[in-house]
Amino acid sequence: MFDVVFINGTVGSGKTSAAEALSVIEAEAGHPHALIDSDTVRRLWPRPNGDPFQHELELQNLRDLAANYRAAGARHLIVAGVIEERGEIPRYATALRADRMLVCRLVADAHVLETRLAARHAEDAVVRNWHLHRSGELAAILDTAALDDVVIDTTAKTPREVATVIATAAGWSSTAP
Repeated sequence: MFDVVFINGTVGSGKTSAAEALSVIEAEAGHPHALIDSDTVRRLWPRPNGDPFQHELELQNLRDLAANYRAAGARHLIVAGVIEERGEIPRYATALRADRMLVCRLVADAHVLETRLAARHAEDAVVRNWHLHRSGELAAILDTAALDDVVIDTTAKTPREVATVIATAAGWSSTAP
């Protein structure tokens, strides 16, 4: 059984929605857990020089959050974020104090990603266009890296369906609290 699930994927793939649905499943099962959205823990302006995606800040914050959540009783951690390189997996596992970490990548049809991102960023064309470009760029990086333990196509699945697949892959679906 895994104690950390890292939900990986490009922008618009459904990481946050799946993480929230997985948190609901965990609560329904009575499993002490915490949910971390890595986009939130690395949000800083202005960006640090040499760290355009605030990656190092993210890892520092994850260390502190994991320690606090574990001290408060969380046995499982659910993280929504992006890991682009295999060599980063041990850094995340260390930051999250993971005994075993499942890296699960979400993918979706390009048209679905475009629709999701257009809806999410309807008010800001510049931000929408950046995310649309980044989505394709990041999908190619993640495809090449092939670092995930599980890959789930979210094109036609609800967040709850995706979360159920993740819970089963992590060994969380039938475990006692």
